[in-house]
Amino acid sequence: MYAILDIETTGGKFNEEGITEIAIYKFDGYTIVDQFITLVNPEKEIQAFVVNLTGINNKMLVNAPKFFEIAKRIVEITQDCILVAHNTSFDYRILKTEFDRLGFDFRRNTLCTVELSQQLILEQPSYSLGKLTKSLGIPMTERHRASGDALATVQLFKLLLEKDTEKTIIQESIKYFDKRIEKEKLQTLIDSIPAILGVFYIHDSKGKVIYIGKGKNIKAEINKLFLKVTRRAVKIQERANSVSFDKTGNELFTRLKYYLELEKLAPKFNFKKKFKIILDNFNNENFMIVDKGREVEEHAIILIENNIVFGYGYTNLAVQENDLTILKSVLTQIENKEVSKTIVKNYLNKGSVQKIIRF
Repeated sequence: MYAILDIETTGGKFNEEGITEIAIYKFDGYTIVDQFITLVNPEKEIQAFVVNLTGINNKMLVNAPKFFEIAKRIVEITQDCILVAHNTSFDYRILKTEFDRLGFDFRRNTLCTVELSQQLILEQPSYSLGKLTKSLGIPMTERHRASGDALATVQLFKLLLEKDTEKTIIQESIKYFDKRIEKEKLQTLIDSIPAILGVFYIHDSKGKVIYIGKGKNIKAEINKLFLKVTRRAVKIQERANSVSFDKTGNELFTRLKYYLELEKLAPKFNFKKKFKIILDNFNNENFMIVDKGREVEEHAIILIENNIVFGYGYTNLAVQENDLTILKSVLTQIENKEVSKTIVKNYLNKGSVQKIIRF
């Protein structure tokens, strides 16, 4: 259920505005199932420019109900609904301010048709309600009156629902007021990750990888990510549905797997990694790098053949030259040769590898 609304105010200083008119249409995605429209006595003067814009003046509001008289009706009609408006942050802020004055904590999840239109109806000269609806052929009566603007927003939102063919953009654009549920979900995801060296993958509700991270302690890394308040981090937190991970055993495999997976999966919320590709040859054309595995007695192997990184993997076999045929069968072949060669050469230059076998 959606509660599509528009509010007209007195104007004035931030958070000191009063409501002069409100219209709310309860919408089930197809039809309007309930509505509430009324003028409101704000108990303060209306700014002159607002009177000219809306046509609402103080004389019209003398006998109108005050906000406390309509507050219960607003709570009831918006209960269990997502609030929708054209620039929801304004209308929601005004409502919350009025309820705060009454000592009531009014909280609703919200959607903004400005933000949705910018994602689903591209290249419009303006996303103001009047100009956007005109360009889309949506009829509008009584511009800058609550009922007229709210009805136009209903028609616009109906169009946006149709345009969101994969049913993901609108779902992902909901701003949730109750962070407790989200925090519980994120804590569960953190708890599912061990404190190990490796790579982790954050999946959305469809299982798609939306972010890849790495670290010596991936539990600590994902915890840091879920504590951040940047716009990108918040979007990851909102979409995170599950987390998987790969234990790597050593730093070289961590880097290799991380950067190869970034290239292959192109997660939505990872920054593009720019590599200065190293095309120089290795000192030897054919050799194996042997490093620590994930468990005791396990070896991590990277095979270089003819100066190209062939593949990587793990084995419990004794690592000797005559094991090469068997080893190749258990290795994962690498597609991105240039990136993998650059990562391996940089790592070799640091001198951190446990063992190199030349052949």
